[in-house]
Amino acid sequence: MAAEDRNITSEVEAVLDKYVRPYLATHGGDLQVAGVEGGVVFFHLTGRCAGCAAADQTSEELINRELVERVPGIKKAVLANGISPEALEQTLLLLRNHPSF
Repeated sequence: MAAEDRNITSEVEAVLDKYVRPYLATHGGDLQVAGVEGGVVFFHLTGRCAGCAAADQTSEELINRELVERVPGIKKAVLANGISPEALEQTLLLLRNHPSF
């Protein structure tokens, strides 16, 4: 990872820690940054926010707004498609403990 990418990623994490994660925590959730490419932050919602019907609204209204306004060079934040590592881990744990598997 280039130094510039590390700097912007640390700025993104600082903004998320201060302005976004406290709100998500009130709903039993969090988020994980999957990557930053070309001014776009890709993220997964975790905890109770993972798979929530309001996830798209949350990303557009809160996460996108805070990152675009507070981190120079960020153009948008996008909810990454696919399963988050946390959700995959929880699913595998359930399957391992299920008697028919």
